[in-house]
Amino acid sequence: MPMYLSRLKDLREDEDLTQKEVAAILKIDQRVYSNYETGKRELPISHLIALADFYHTSTDYILGRTNKK
Repeated sequence: MPMYLSRLKDLREDEDLTQKEVAAILKIDQRVYSNYETGKRELPISHLIALADFYHTSTDYILGRTNKK
């Protein structure tokens, strides 16, 4: 499992958010976001950047390229 899949879920759960709430932030359907977390669909760069901004972290952290938030 790619690191970013677990990081997406961990970041969301750390904020006590549901997939539906994160999907609303990205202006997408909850099923699409769920597919990002499960690896069934590739996370677009625009959504990666939006999530990094929202969680106040780096894209490298989400992608598993660093452990420094």
